[in-house]
Amino acid sequence: MKSNKNSESFMNSIKGRMLVLFIVVFLMGCGLIARIFYLQIVHGEEALNDFTLKIQKERTIYPARGRIYDRNGKLLAYNELAYNITIEDVYESGREKNKLLNTTLLNTIDMIESNGDSAISEFNIVINEDGEFEFAVSDMKLKRFLADVYGQKEISALKYEQETASAQEVIDYLCAFSRFGIGEYTDPENPNDTFIPGKGYTKKQILQLVTIRYAMRLNSYQKYIPTVIASDVNEKTVATVLENAEELPGINVAEDSIRKYKDSRYFAQIMGYTGKISEEELETFNNLEITDENIRTTKARNDYALNDNVGKSGIEQTMETYLAGTKGRETIYVNNLGKVIESKKTVTPLAGNDVYLTIDRDLQVATYNILEQYLAGILVSKIQNIREYKPTENTKASNFIIPITDVLYQLFNNNIIDISHMKSEEAGENEKAVYEALTSKTEEVMNRLRDELTVTETPYMNLSDEYKVYESYITTMLSENGVTKESEIDREDETYLAWKTEETISLAEYLRYAISMNWIEVTKIDMESSYSDSDEVYERLVDYIIEHLESSNAFSKKMLKYMIISDRITYRQICSILLEQDVVSIVEEEKNKFLDGRTSPYDFMLYLIENLYITPGQLALDPYSASCVITSTNGEVLALVSYPSYDNNRLANSIDAEYYARLQGDLSKPLWNYATQQKTAPGSTFKMVSATAALEEGVVSTTSTITCKGYFDRFVDTQYHCWIYPGSHGSLNVTGGIENSCNSFFYEVGYQLSLIDDRYNETTGLNRLNKYAYMYGLNEKSGIEIEESEPECSDEYPVLSAIGQGTNNFTTVGLARYVTAVANSGTVYNLTLLDKVTDSNDNIIVEYSPSVHNTVSLPTAYWNAIHRGMRNVVLKKSYYNNLGVNVAGKTGTAQESKSRTNHALFVSYAPYESPEICVCTRIAFGYTSEYAANVTRDIYKYYYKLEDEDEILSGTAAVPEAAITNAD
Repeated sequence: MKSNKNSESFMNSIKGRMLVLFIVVFLMGCGLIARIFYLQIVHGEEALNDFTLKIQKERTIYPARGRIYDRNGKLLAYNELAYNITIEDVYESGREKNKLLNTTLLNTIDMIESNGDSAISEFNIVINEDGEFEFAVSDMKLKRFLADVYGQKEISALKYEQETASAQEVIDYLCAFSRFGIGEYTDPENPNDTFIPGKGYTKKQILQLVTIRYAMRLNSYQKYIPTVIASDVNEKTVATVLENAEELPGINVAEDSIRKYKDSRYFAQIMGYTGKISEEELETFNNLEITDENIRTTKARNDYALNDNVGKSGIEQTMETYLAGTKGRETIYVNNLGKVIESKKTVTPLAGNDVYLTIDRDLQVATYNILEQYLAGILVSKIQNIREYKPTENTKASNFIIPITDVLYQLFNNNIIDISHMKSEEAGENEKAVYEALTSKTEEVMNRLRDELTVTETPYMNLSDEYKVYESYITTMLSENGVTKESEIDREDETYLAWKTEETISLAEYLRYAISMNWIEVTKIDMESSYSDSDEVYERLVDYIIEHLESSNAFSKKMLKYMIISDRITYRQICSILLEQDVVSIVEEEKNKFLDGRTSPYDFMLYLIENLYITPGQLALDPYSASCVITSTNGEVLALVSYPSYDNNRLANSIDAEYYARLQGDLSKPLWNYATQQKTAPGSTFKMVSATAALEEGVVSTTSTITCKGYFDRFVDTQYHCWIYPGSHGSLNVTGGIENSCNSFFYEVGYQLSLIDDRYNETTGLNRLNKYAYMYGLNEKSGIEIEESEPECSDEYPVLSAIGQGTNNFTTVGLARYVTAVANSGTVYNLTLLDKVTDSNDNIIVEYSPSVHNTVSLPTAYWNAIHRGMRNVVLKKSYYNNLGVNVAGKTGTAQESKSRTNHALFVSYAPYESPEICVCTRIAFGYTSEYAANVTRDIYKYYYKLEDEDEILSGTAAVPEAAITNAD
C-alpha cells in the first residue's frame, strides 16, 4: 500500500511539474502545441478530441439563384449541383507557411489536372501566345487591379512605378518572400534578401499559385473561409482529393450550385453571366435602396460579401435583386486541420425568383443562324483566287473583293491556327515546314531591321510597304510596353512630326531624338537611368527591340502575311495545318480529295467557309459581324441578336481567364454586343425622320414634288450627287422620295429646313431635323434593360444629315425602336426584354409591359404617304415577290471608312396592312443594303412559316440574291 501511495504521489508530482512547465511554454508563445499537451495530461484523450474536433464557426448557405426563361417558358439559365475543391487557411504563421501552403496547392492542382479538370484562372494576368505574362484587362479596370495589388484604396494613390508596372513586375511583386513566397532563396540564413521570385517553378505553376493565393488574400486570409481552387470537378477528382485528404491540410470538397446557360452563344450578350463580386459592386449592392414592394416581399438581399457571386452583365446584372434570393446560415464544426466534421442549419436560405423574358428562344436562334449563313455567303461571293488587291480611289465600296491570301493570312492573324504549336514536338509535317520557313524569314528580317536601326536609316517614306508595317509595329510595341513615355511626348515637336506625319526621317533618327528628349523610359529596357549615356541607351534599345520581335508571335503574324503573298509558304501547306491541328473536322471524302490534290487549296477554303467549318466570326474579314432586333409593334423585344458571340458558361461562376483573354484579342470582338453597343450612321433608314420633318414643317405636302437632277447644287462650291447620278429621278413626291431613296430629294429637304427668311442657317436646319429625330426617340437609349450605347443625333451639316449622314450614329436597337413607332403610326415605346417575375412556386410577383415614351401625332395622310413609300421600296425587290406576307421597309447604306466596305442596313415591318412585327438588320461593313434586306426576308420566312425550316436554316452559306438597284 505504501509503495502504491508513493507511486501515486510521485505521479502527481510529475503531473504538477509538467503542468507548470507547459503553462510556462504556453505563456512563452508556443500556443497550440502547449494547449494540446496540457489538455492531454490534465484531462485525458477525450478532452483533446473535443479540442481538436469542435471548433465552432458560422458559415453562409447560398440560395439557389432564380432561373431565366424565354416568353414561352423555355429554360435559358439554371443552376446545377457541382463539386468544388476549396482551401481554407489553417496554416500557422511562420517562416515555412508559404512553402507548406504552396506545396499543398501544387499537389492539389496536380491531382485536379491528372483527372481532366483544371484549376481556377480568374486573375487579371494571363500567359500570352509568346509565353509571357500580360494583363487581361486594360484602362480603368487595369488601374483598379493595380491599386488592389499594391494595397492602395484609390487609383490616384498609385505611385508611378506601380501604375506603370508590367505584368511580369506584378507577378514578381506578389511572388516575393514577404508575400506569397513563390520561388527559392539562395541563402537560408538571409531568405528575404536572397529570394528569387519564381525560381523553381514553371510560368504556368507561378500563375496558378498567384491566382489562388491572390483569391485567398481577397478573403483576408480569414480562418475557415474557403477559397475555390477548382469548380465543377468530376467524380474522379473528388475521389482522389478525398483519398489524399490527410496529406492536404485545409483542402476540402464542397458542394456548390453553379450557373449554367442553355444555347449560350445565342443568348450570351442578353443573359450576361455571374461571377465574384468586386469591391465596387459590393458597395453598390449593399448601399442599394430597395424601394420596390415586390422585391421587398421576397426578402431581397442587401447583405453582400466578397465571396458572393452576382450578375456581372446583361439580365443577370439587371435583375440581380430578383434572382439572388436570400442567404441562409449554418453552424459548422471543424478540426484543427480545417476539416468540417459537423454542421447544422440555423437559417434556411430562400431561393431567388424566376425571370421571364419577352425573347422568343426559337426566333433568337434562327435569326443568329440566318445572319451567320448570309455573312458566309457574302464572303464566298467576294473571295477571289488572287494574291493582292488594292482598290483605286474610284472603286465603289460595293465592288471590293477579297484576295485568297487575305483569307489564308487571317487563319494566323486571328489565331485559328496556333503558331506556338508549330514549334512544338507534336507539330505535324506542314507545321514544321512552315515554322522552318518562318525561322528563316525571322533571321532575315531581324538582320535587315538591325541594319536599318544602326546603319542604313532609310526615311520611313522610302521604305517598302512591308518594312513600313514592321517599323510601325515597333513604335506601337514600344508604346504599349511603356518604353516610350507617351504622356511626355510633344506632339507639336518638329522631329516628332517629321516621323509621325511627314515620314521624312528614319525610325533610328526618331528614337535617338526621343532618347535625347527623355521620351524613353530606360528602366523598361533593363537599364539604370542615371548611369547611361544616350549611345548606350540607344544600343540597348535596339537590342530590346530585336529581342522582343524575335520572340513575338504578333510580329511573326506580320511576317507571315508577306510570306504568303511571296509564296514562301504555300496555300496547300496552310490548309494542311488546319487538318494537322484539328481545327476543322470534315467528312473523310472531302478531306481525301484535298490531300490527294483533287481539290485545290482555294476551293478547299471556299468549301470550309460555305459549310461553316470556318465561320465569318473566326475569319474576322469584312463582313464578319451583324445584328438584328425584332420587336412586336407594341414594343416587346422578340429577338435581339449579335453576331459573333461567345460561350458565357466559360465566364460564369469563375472566369476562365485564358478564354476571356482570347475573346478580348479576337479581331471579331465577340464580347461586343453589336445590337446595343455598335453605333453607325443610319444611312437612308433615317429618311422617314426627314420625311416627317418635311411634311410637318411645310417643306412639302403629300402631293407636292421636288425635282431630282441627279445632283444637288444649292451651294456654290459644293455639289452632292444622288446615288443614281449621272441619271436622275425627275419629280418626286414624298412617297416617291422614300420609294427611290432619292438623295437629291432629301438634300433639298435638309436645305429647306435650314432657311430663315430665305437665308441658309445650319443651326436652324439641325434643330428642326433633330426635333423629329427626338420625337422618334433617337436621342435617347431604347429602354432595354441591358447595356446600351448613347445615341448621337447629328450636330453638323443638315443637308447631309437629312439623308442619314452628318454625325448621326445609332444602335440597331435604337433604330428598331424608331421603326416600331413608324410601323404603329406614332407610338414610341420604351422597349423591354422583360415579361414577368415569378417566385419558385410560379406565383407572379411583377409583370412588365413596354411603357409609352411619347407619341408622334401626324395626320393619317402623312402616315399613309410614309408607309406607301416603304412598301414600294420592297415591291421593287424581286426576291420579295410572292413571299406570302407583305413587307414594308427601307434600305440604308452608310460609309464609315474609304478603305472598308459600307455598312448595310434594312428596317422593316409586316404585314404591311396590319403591322405585327418589325425587323431591323445591320451588317457591319456589309457592302450593300440589299444584303441586309435578303437576311430580313428569310427572317420573315421563318417567323411566318413561309418556307420549310430546313431550307431556311440549311447550316451552309446563303449567297444573297443579286441587287436589282444601287439604291441605298
